[in-house]
Formats: sequence, C-alpha cells, structure tokens
Amino acid sequence: MDNNDILIRLRYALNLRDTQMVQIFKLGGAELTEEIVRKLLIKSKDTYRYNDEVDDPDGVGDKEENIKCKNSMLETFLNGLIILKRGKQDSKPGEPEKPGLKNNENPNNILLKKLKIALSLSSEDIIDILKEAGVIITKGELSALLRKEGHKNYKECGDKYARNFLKGLAKKYRG
Repeated sequence: MDNNDILIRLRYALNLRDTQMVQIFKLGGAELTEEIVRKLLIKSKDTYRYNDEVDDPDGVGDKEENIKCKNSMLETFLNGLIILKRGKQDSKPGEPEKPGLKNNENPNNILLKKLKIALSLSSEDIIDILKEAGVIITKGELSALLRKEGHKNYKECGDKYARNFLKGLAKKYRG
C-alpha cells in the first residue's frame, strides 16, 4: 500500500471533500491547490502491475496524471488533521523540533499514531475498529505498533493492519 492509497482510503473513511483536504494540508504547512490534491488522490499505475507486466506495449499512456505522495506529504496531511480535530499545540521553549518521516521509512506506524491522536482514540477503540474489519489484535501487539522506532518492543506495522484499520474507520464513520 503506497501513500496515495493511504490518502485515498483516509479521505473515503473520514468522508472528506477536496476543499477540506486542501484546508488540512494548509494546516499542516503545505499550500496545495484542489487540482494537486485531486492528482494526489489518483492511484498509481504501478499499484496495479504484477510482475512488471506492461499494460501499454506502445507506450501511449506513459504520461501519468497522478502525483506520487511522499512520506513528508503524508505526514503534513496527518499533522494538519491533528490540528483540525484537536487544535494547534504550542511548542514548549527549548523543546527540539521532531524529525519528519524519511522517504524510505514505513508510514503505517505513523499513520496509526497520528490518527489515534487526531480522532482521540483509545487503544480499545483501535482494537474495536480493527475487530470491525475482521482483524483480532491484542493490546500488547497494538502497543508494539504504537511504540517509537528503536524501542526494544517496537514492531513495524504491516499493510494488513493499516489497510484494515482504514477499512474499520470507514465502517465506523460512514456507517
């Protein structure tokens, strides 16, 4: 699951419009137009390809209309969502600025953490949302997913959990 797919699923789950997406990106610190947001919400062609198959042997469709969403762009959106839902947090004097996501880093753990904050979810809420999507997870496993990278009990969040979490969110918020 790539970042464009995460944005598409999150937009659907939270029932957001293009104008709201632009506002959320702006709150996160990125000035985007509705046209750019629409291009971010187009699935990448390589998501559909299996075993490097070529769908267009003549190369007519080489020009892709989507914009690849980088980790920094996804994090900007999630930060904007937190500000929209919870308000801006004042930084404490002397507190160092937190480093952003690296482009080769798995964004699924950050997705879970930031959505937990933005939507004011407890661990039990996340477990219930995942259960709604058909995934059973223990509190200990969830705790490992929410830990800081480098912690001895940290566990990388796979696409299975992220995909089903977004699916469960859609069921919860869209009915």
